[in-house]
Amino acid sequence: MEINNKDLTTTLSGVELDNPVIPASGTFGFGYEFADIYDINILGSIALKGTTKEERYGNELPRIAECKKGLINSIGLQNPGIDKVIKEELPRTRRFFKKSLIANISGFSIEEYTHCCELIDKEEQIEIIELNISCPNVHNGGMTFGTDPKSAKEVTRAVKAVTTKPLYVKLTPNVTNIVEIAKAVEEGGADGIVLINTLLGMRINLKTKKPVIANKMGGFSGPAIFPVALRMVYQVYEAVNIPIIGVGGIETSEDVIEMMLAGASAVEVGAANLKNPYVCKGIIENLPDTMDKYGISSLKEIIGKAH
Repeated sequence: MEINNKDLTTTLSGVELDNPVIPASGTFGFGYEFADIYDINILGSIALKGTTKEERYGNELPRIAECKKGLINSIGLQNPGIDKVIKEELPRTRRFFKKSLIANISGFSIEEYTHCCELIDKEEQIEIIELNISCPNVHNGGMTFGTDPKSAKEVTRAVKAVTTKPLYVKLTPNVTNIVEIAKAVEEGGADGIVLINTLLGMRINLKTKKPVIANKMGGFSGPAIFPVALRMVYQVYEAVNIPIIGVGGIETSEDVIEMMLAGASAVEVGAANLKNPYVCKGIIENLPDTMDKYGISSLKEIIGKAH
């Protein structure tokens, strides 16, 4: 995409995007839900709602808590299951979104991850698989794989063996050494890394004197976590040789540029979608003027320039 002589294009493992702005998984449904608000084809891509082998209701209510500069969620991977996603959700999304999609796959075992990824790999509109080994809202799965380098490498290698499309591994920030985990998934065959998933947080209701969320703790997202995400993208960029998608607290075109300077080839916008459904559209439309303000003609040329 070129607007006012500004080149907004970027590339993720050979997949060309008109611009680097992607709604993050879990904050944009399957995309078609936003299609009556604006033409979603303005987006670079869409990271679809996290999908597991079986249908999941998710965690018990309440599972959302507001906080300063962000929110805490404990949705628990509510989704219709991989078979229904392929049979019903993807065809529905195709009617409204003509570009390539990113499938977000979660699981509770290596067998579940490989089963779902092998199936979704066959879908034509899916260009990238986002392996979520970082969800803090489910027990005995998700983040369990993402906090141990050996487990992270093992699940990455297993999925890579049954897929043909670029595999991007989404990492949790709830670790001591993010670089160690990133290098492990790169060794396991990952084509890219997504940084970061939510931090772990909670709120307590002063009237009931109990945790607000039924699950007690949940994923903390929003603008408050942007500096943490930026720092981790910066660190990982120096340690690996594969592309990074930066995510965490992004709300403006300035945030996009800052994240790309740290080393991100593209970005995902998460919690901001829940507050303002037009936020991704606004960011894309504002990018050319922001690039002009800082003397940038091509976004590809600024990736990692802060190093």
